[in-house]
Amino acid sequence: MRAHFLQHVPFEGLGSIEQWLRAAGYAITGTRFFDDPALPDPASIDLLVVMGGPMSVNDEAALAWLVPEKRFVRAAIESGLPVLGVCLGAQLIASAMGARVHPGRQKEIGWFPVHAVPAAAQPVGAAAKPPAPDAFVFPASIDVFHWHGETFDLPEGAVHLARSDACENQAFQLGRSVIGLQFHLETTPQSALAMLEHCRDELQPGPTVQDEATILAADAGRYRRINDLMADVLGFLTRPQLAPGR
Repeated sequence: MRAHFLQHVPFEGLGSIEQWLRAAGYAITGTRFFDDPALPDPASIDLLVVMGGPMSVNDEAALAWLVPEKRFVRAAIESGLPVLGVCLGAQLIASAMGARVHPGRQKEIGWFPVHAVPAAAQPVGAAAKPPAPDAFVFPASIDVFHWHGETFDLPEGAVHLARSDACENQAFQLGRSVIGLQFHLETTPQSALAMLEHCRDELQPGPTVQDEATILAADAGRYRRINDLMADVLGFLTRPQLAPGR
């Protein structure tokens, strides 16, 4: 099995995802757009992970590789490939599938709770249709790590999975094998420190922007809980699919 990741800046890597992939037996390859934007044949991979970054999905004039990246993400989704998007990655999925990505009401940086949306919620744009089967179920409430200023509208047919007080669309699912997360469940103490080192100028006072000391004060249990939840998400996306009618 082969997992391929799309990385946008050197300091936002796989985090805890890498350990899960290796334990599950995946060979890991990646496209690092800051180094070489070459993309593989989607048919040659078994799982696609789209990571975060400080840029916007709307920066196509400055970052020309965003255009083929979105085409690649859409092709992977339409082929039925399991796809996970994290923060910018979730925004790229939304944009690739025709939804709007735009500035949020306020930035969310630090440890804040997200809340599960009932699994029976209606898919966006799917009037009178039942929700997608087998929607992933988040905990009723869990503190997670955020670092974002933009948000997304939900793509057509998406199931809304999680929200926060500051940002309505925190997680969504498309079909059985695509999940977008606005927040970072893969964060480790090392990756949180790397983000702070490169982006601490964004820590401007606000109701949902924590200071550096508060962010770094998170204990091991907090990281373990989000990493365990990321493992659950990855397990859900890569589970064997039953044939229709079984």
